[in-house]
Amino acid sequence: MPVLRAAFYALLLAVVGAAAWTLWLPDPAPLKKNPPQTTAYIELRKRQAKAAGKPFSLRWTFVPLGAVSERLKDAVVTAEDDGFWRHTGVDWAAQRVAWERNISDKKLAHGGSTITQQLARNLYLSPSRNPLRKIKEALIARRLEKVLGKRRILELYLNVAEWGPGVFGCEAAAQAYFGKSASELTPDEAVAMAVVLPNPRRWSPAKRGPYVERNSRRIIGRMRASGSWPEELDPEDADTAFEEIALSTPSAAGSEESTDEDAP
Repeated sequence: MPVLRAAFYALLLAVVGAAAWTLWLPDPAPLKKNPPQTTAYIELRKRQAKAAGKPFSLRWTFVPLGAVSERLKDAVVTAEDDGFWRHTGVDWAAQRVAWERNISDKKLAHGGSTITQQLARNLYLSPSRNPLRKIKEALIARRLEKVLGKRRILELYLNVAEWGPGVFGCEAAAQAYFGKSASELTPDEAVAMAVVLPNPRRWSPAKRGPYVERNSRRIIGRMRASGSWPEELDPEDADTAFEEIALSTPSAAGSEESTDEDAP
């Protein structure tokens, strides 16, 4: 019967497609011991700079997780994915909330991606928000979780995340914005770095603009609630801390006012 024949071919096509996708997935095994030589985002920024006829200067230094401030690790997990240590690559509850917000807003503005998904995107994909890329992102994230484990995933993410124009990884970002290594960041500096990750080409952790200040306070509140904010530090002193950040930092990439339409 034509209907049965069509159903059979549709099922066969689905099976072949699923198999092709499985074979397409990148093998993250080399990343268990070695840092990546480049990332999809770095190559994208190089192409964009070339197309615009502009030079591309890459600042990127890979450091082990032990050379990263504990406050930065805590702040990034709190700001980007507070269920990081519990999920298996995809936070389905967060995905559902993001999808409902997208339907309500009538645009694909909310992703709900975990740190693992963001690592998958940075390493292998693009900032595009189309549904196909989101499916690829989820599949790669699950593989990253199985092969690498949580600590290595966090180490890689902190080292490959884009933190400003040409600035990749927490070490280069700490040097660019605060003139110090990632291990020397103060709690306030760590939080400021974490809150700009949704769009680091638009916001700068070294600028005391309304976005950085408002979200820093929010993240500090969540860190205090979880016990990851130092008890001896009073959040009421945040104004003084942010003023000191703004006055003492060297010239840094990015600004509170700049825009980047295709940023993640």
